[in-house]
Formats: sequence, C-alpha cells, structure tokens
Amino acid sequence: MSITAKELARQLGISAAAVSIALNHKPGVSTETRARVIRAAEAAGYDFSRQASRAARKGEIYCVIYRASNAILNYSPIFTELTDGIEQECRKNQYPLRTLQLYEQTDDFAEIAGDLRGTDCAGIILLGTEISAEVCEKFLHLNLPMVLLDSCFETVDCSSILINNAQGAYLAANYLIHKYHRQPGHLKSSLSIQNFFERDVGFKRAVRENGMSVSNSVIHDLSPTIEGARSDMLELIDGHAKLAGCYFADNDLIAIGTIKALQARGIRVPEDIPVIGFDNIREGQIIEPALSTVDIPRRFMGQTAVRQLIWQIQCPVPHTVKTEISTSVVVRGSA
Repeated sequence: MSITAKELARQLGISAAAVSIALNHKPGVSTETRARVIRAAEAAGYDFSRQASRAARKGEIYCVIYRASNAILNYSPIFTELTDGIEQECRKNQYPLRTLQLYEQTDDFAEIAGDLRGTDCAGIILLGTEISAEVCEKFLHLNLPMVLLDSCFETVDCSSILINNAQGAYLAANYLIHKYHRQPGHLKSSLSIQNFFERDVGFKRAVRENGMSVSNSVIHDLSPTIEGARSDMLELIDGHAKLAGCYFADNDLIAIGTIKALQARGIRVPEDIPVIGFDNIREGQIIEPALSTVDIPRRFMGQTAVRQLIWQIQCPVPHTVKTEISTSVVVRGSA
C-alpha cells in the first residue's frame, strides 16, 4: 500500500497542508520544499496517479514577453509565429491565454510578480530571448509552473524550449565551406544574447572540423538590424577592412543589411561574396538575391512550450528538461 499525504507529512516533519500544496503544484511553498516533498513521495512509493487523474488545474496560462534592450524583440514577425503556436496549443487544450509584456527599463518586477500571484495563473511561458539568468530566477521564485522559451541557463533549474542554435550555425558554415571551398567569415551581432553565443560555438566547430583555424576567420561586429548592419558594413568597406570570401550572419537582419552594403559598393552576391543568414524571415524571401538562411520551426516551438507547461501543471515532478528544436538550411540565391 502506498504512503498517504498525511503519513508523508509526519515523516518529513511538515504540515499536511504543505505536502498537499507541493504534491498539487500550487503556490505557497518554496521550490526547495516542493522538491523535497516530491522526492520523498517518489522514494516512498506515493501514488501520483491521484494527482494525474484529477482534472487539470483551472486557470490561465500567461505568456510573459520579457524585453531588455528591445533590439531583438523589436522585429515582431519572428515572435508572432512563436505566440501563434502558443495560442493554438492553449486553445486546443482549453486553457485561456493571457499575454503580458514586461519592459526591464520601465516596469517594476515586484509589482508584476504581485499581480501574477493574485491572479488565477496556472503557469507561465517566459519568452526569454533577452533575459538574464538572474531575472529568470526571480520568476521561479513565484512558485508557479514555468517554461523558459528561446533561452536556457545552466545555473537555473527551469525547463526550457529553445532553438538548436549551434546546430543551425554549424550547418550553415559547413554548407558555405563545402560549396565554395573558402573559409567563411562571421557577421556577429554587436548585441550579445545567449542565442548568438551558441551560434558562435556552432560556427567555430564547423571551421575547425574542416581543418581551418578559427583565428583566420574574418569577424565583423554589426548592429542586429537591417539599417544598422548596412551602415556598419559600409563603414568597414569604405575603411578598406579585410573582407571574407563568404559570410555566415547571426541573423537575417544582419545578413540583409550586409548584402545591401556590398551591393551599394558594387560587390556582387553571391558571385563575389556569398552570404547566409539565420531565422528565415519574410524579408529574406523578397530581397534580390533571395536570402539563403537557417530555418526555425517557430510555431512548433511555441506549441512544444505549451505542451511541456501543461505536463508540469498536471503531473508535477522535481525534474526539469531542456528541449532543443532542430533547424535546417534553406538554400536560395545569396549562397
């Protein structure tokens, strides 16, 4: 016979109410206490089907879009696809969805946290493209089921759904090397976020695995917007900076801006310098030449985040997961 919640409370020396809160994944106990209760329940053979068989806890799923610099999230079509996937999966599972935008520079986190605690929030999908580990920890302290979308931190015990950035950059750089037999340069974003760090890892791995030295790669730091990258690249060209024989860009906005700058100075793409981006945005399909890029299934990412969150709401366990969504290269005219 499995242990009861009351027996578990006596064994742990805490109240039965605290055990019930932890087992039902309700707010009111610390993350440490919740994990301790569930670990003890697992060890004692507690029947978790009692929780799993109950109807899902009613309430709304909150999609919190955290904005820090706003330079990346300012390009809305990418994140519209993510939120479309979130909305579609919430509707399918009959969870109301509420979207909340939090601006680091102007909004009071304590006030937002108080509002979330006071609502019938069943769980949070935190869009963390621009977020730091410290801010993510603050959200975890709300003691609500949470999934971090589009980011991951080794120091934060939180389930994450993210792009396999290293894989995408590796595939793109490897494609350039094998097609053009040149060492690719890297068009890096001047704004550092976790996604770009991971893309740098994949790019360097492809260079090394093809017998090239990373130190010989031409690297340009450019603004992560079309106009910003165009201006920065024009300055480099006019200053007679060394140019690579082909380029991988951290995102499509940088790639498009670079192509515009190269063309403005009479450098042909791809005949003189091929360029490949990352993100597969719509603008890349309509420029001339059309942009080769790395495709991300963003709707699927949003759907996967909701499925993971609902699983955490309905069947809470003290283990987190990291799910990386694979990417693919889309070959068009620029490379």
